[in-house]
Amino acid sequence: MADGLAVRNRHLPGDIAVWFFIFAELAVFGIMFIGFGVARSMDPATFSAGREALHPWTGLVNTIGLITASYFVALAVHRFRDHRAGTAGLLWWAVAASSIYTFGKVWEYAQLYSNGYNLGTDAFFMFYFFLTFFHFMHVVLGQIILVVLAVKVKKGEYTGDDMNGMESGASYWHMVDLVWLVLFPMLYVLA
Repeated sequence: MADGLAVRNRHLPGDIAVWFFIFAELAVFGIMFIGFGVARSMDPATFSAGREALHPWTGLVNTIGLITASYFVALAVHRFRDHRAGTAGLLWWAVAASSIYTFGKVWEYAQLYSNGYNLGTDAFFMFYFFLTFFHFMHVVLGQIILVVLAVKVKKGEYTGDDMNGMESGASYWHMVDLVWLVLFPMLYVLA
């Protein structure tokens, strides 16, 4: 009986409208990934040379920052659900950890631009700048969402009795992280 009740109480976390948005964004990224793969298969030498100009250590540090932020977001949701203090602090830690990515990406863009690389350099850099900047804007939106959640939790506007806002924000954040986990190896690692 208890197992049947647990199954009936399971639901998609957050608001269904956020999930439509997430799936739409994943579809857009998916189309861009397919375009990248097709272009790479047509000109592997250009894509290999482009990858060599990137900063893989910066990409790795960015990855660690985003994964760490997702860890803090997951902890915040768990703590929030259990009505325990510290949720807002965990969300602020997530923003801080994700800032490693935003500062790292800005630094990397500046380095590439100073070395003469831009959207018009070749097909690889057109995809690189377009994909990573599109993702960068999603990270910034995710950071804004996390800040709003932290402020609302701190003010007592959200409580663990209604998980919709927290779960919606966390689901969006994890989508952003998931996209980077595809982008990082695709751009920095795979030949």
